[in-house]
Amino acid sequence: MTSIVLTPWWRHRRPAADPADGAAGSVAPTAILDWRHERVQRLLADARSTASQAGDHPLLLAAHRLISDRVHAVYALDDAQSASLTLARRRGSCSQRLAVLEAVARAAGIPTRVRGLLIDGSFWYPRFPRLRRLVPDTVVLAWPEFRLGREWVGVSELYAPLGALAGASPAGFTNTGSQTLFEALASTAVDWDGSTCGADGCSSFDLSAVVRRDLGRFSSRDELFAAHGQTLCPPARIAGGWVLGRRSAA
Repeated sequence: MTSIVLTPWWRHRRPAADPADGAAGSVAPTAILDWRHERVQRLLADARSTASQAGDHPLLLAAHRLISDRVHAVYALDDAQSASLTLARRRGSCSQRLAVLEAVARAAGIPTRVRGLLIDGSFWYPRFPRLRRLVPDTVVLAWPEFRLGREWVGVSELYAPLGALAGASPAGFTNTGSQTLFEALASTAVDWDGSTCGADGCSSFDLSAVVRRDLGRFSSRDELFAAHGQTLCPPARIAGGWVLGRRSAA
């Protein structure tokens, strides 16, 4: 019932993309990834100056750390907000901060694309224990991938392969406490596919149980949201934004 009231009515009529269909990716600016803006360009320059060494991969790691330091984590709801506006406000949701990271990547000439995942709303219950009735049944998640060399690397493995992250961390991401999904990328395995499972069963890093549907890959998050809509319809985003847009997520 919650999804019918809060989510765009037409999103449920859209056919799912083929998860196996790989989008080409792009470095082109978009309404969300407006990397030509001076704020994104300044962040790129700072990332280059603080990166541990030259190269695309170190640059992305430096940008991720800078975004984590400079953009405060809040429960903002507009996934289509431009990267430059998120930087101007110095606060943003995990989705909005991931968009900033993508914008910096494109500004540096690194192609990006996103994998669309439909996540069960229960994944966010720990964040809103008293507001569960208001959490949508499903949430559209744009999960970035970066073209590094000849391979596409998902943001989950930006710091290290999932197996290595799992081995170095005592537990997986639980969506509780001060650590947000954006920060978790640096220290633990965020496994949407169950790839950390083995002969002994699945691990605490496995989040595949909350993935309702793989929507496929898109050349930009703009294309994903155009095809499947954002999680909340415009009136709900506006109303919810007033309530949650300044509430700390960390």
